[in-house]
Amino acid sequence: MKSTEFFQIFDQSINDYHINDSIETEIKNPYSKDQFEHLLYQKNWIDTVQWHLEDIIRDPEIEPTEALKIKRVIDASNQKRTDLVEFIDGYFLNKYKDFKPNEKATLNSETIAWALDRLSILALKIFHMSEEVNRENAEQSHKLSCQKKLDVLNEQKLDLSTAIDQLIKDIEKGNKYMKIYKQMKMYNDEELNPVLYKAKK
Repeated sequence: MKSTEFFQIFDQSINDYHINDSIETEIKNPYSKDQFEHLLYQKNWIDTVQWHLEDIIRDPEIEPTEALKIKRVIDASNQKRTDLVEFIDGYFLNKYKDFKPNEKATLNSETIAWALDRLSILALKIFHMSEEVNRENAEQSHKLSCQKKLDVLNEQKLDLSTAIDQLIKDIEKGNKYMKIYKQMKMYNDEELNPVLYKAKK
């Protein structure tokens, strides 16, 4: 698969979410669980729901108790996102396990899955910036400003897509090798977050 196909799946997930445009909507993944596309669709769905949770929590009129509730949902969502990205990295690590890096092969600072994570978020930015460009009740100055931002986002999409495709080619040719580090998130871990482990005493 190429980055254009990755992006199409992210875009499909975003458009499917916005049919109902509700954080309560249950995911209906159109891909079977044995397809890699299933993981990509699921990944973007998590990102899309979290995008809208972040919007809700920034409502200046939100009740503190509701904000705290949503904050905890966001924390849990972040953990799911991280776990899924690491699972996707595991998929690529297994896929390329028989590819032998050459003697001068170098390590990329970002894995394929974390680059795809950025592409997924970028797809959301492009979707919502496009909405602002086309919002009927917006001032023309607002639309023009958003169009300039959209142009930059589309340029970022091109650059990131090119970088992802190049990274995959380099791994396949043996010019790059894969190495995965767990993110070691600490704030949800009862053994590592001081507030949580002190509360257990």
